[in-house]
Amino acid sequence: MRAVRLPSSRAVRAAIIASLRHGDATLDSTARACNISTRTLQRHLGRMGTSHSALLAEIRVNVACRLLVDSSKRLSDIAKCLGYTNASSFSRSFARLMKVQPVVYRQQQLARKQERARHRIRTHAIDC
Repeated sequence: MRAVRLPSSRAVRAAIIASLRHGDATLDSTARACNISTRTLQRHLGRMGTSHSALLAEIRVNVACRLLVDSSKRLSDIAKCLGYTNASSFSRSFARLMKVQPVVYRQQQLARKQERARHRIRTHAIDC
C-alpha cells in the first residue's frame, strides 16, 4: 500500500469552498480536489472527528452569515451561491443551525453594526 499525503483541515475546507463556487460541493469533488480517494477522505475526516457534510454545513453557514451582513443579495441569490436548490431550503437549513431565520439574522447584525458605528462616532467625538 502506498503512502498517501493527507490534506490538512484547512486544505479540505479550501477544496469545499472552491467546489461550492463551481456548484459541485460533493464528497467526490472535494476528494478529487484533495487528490485522494473518496473513501480515504471519509476516513481522514472521521479521524479528525468530522465529516464532509458537517464541514459543508459549517462552511455554508459561515459564508451565509457573511453574505447576509456584508451584501444586499437576496436570499434566493445567497441560496444559489451556496448550492441550495431554493431560498426555502436555505432558510430552513440556516434556521436549524443558527436558531434564527436568515432575514432576522440580517436585521439583527445590521442593527449591531449600526450601533457600533454610532458608538465609534460618540467615542471619537469625546476624544477630540
